Amino acid sequence: MKRLEAADEHGENRQMSYETLPENQPLLRLCENLQELEVVVGPQARPVIEQVRSGLLQAIATRSRGDLRGTIDQIRAAMEKLAALGSSLDPEEGLMMREIAARFVSALGSGEKDAAKETVNFMRHKAGDPKDEDRGDW
Repeated sequence: MKRLEAADEHGENRQMSYETLPENQPLLRLCENLQELEVVVGPQARPVIEQVRSGLLQAIATRSRGDLRGTIDQIRAAMEKLAALGSSLDPEEGLMMREIAARFVSALGSGEKDAAKETVNFMRHKAGDPKDEDRGDW
C-alpha cells in the first residue's frame, strides 16, 4: 500500500495511507477511484493522478485540523490538475471536469451539503461507480 506524507493536526508531517483515514470519507473514495482513471488513461497519466491523490489526502488531513478554507483550496488545486489532465485528452471533457470541480468547491465553501453530495455522486458515476453517496453525516 502506497504511503503519502501529510501534515497532522500539529503541522508535523506523518505518513498516511488509506488504512489510517476514515473509512467512509468521500474524498478518500475519490482517491481510490482515481486508480480506475489511471487504468483507462494509461501510464502517462500516473504523475498527474498521483499529484491529485496527494492533494486530496492533504485536504483530508487539513480538514481533520478544522481548516475548512485550506481544505477547499487544496481540493480546488487537486481538481484543477485533474481537469487539466482531462483537457489534454479531450477538451470538452476537461471543460466539464472544471465545471464539476467548481460546483463541488463552491458547494463545500457555502455549506450546501446536498449540492456537494450530488456533485460527488455525479463524479462517482462518471468514474464508473454506479453507487450514490449514502452517508447522511455531511
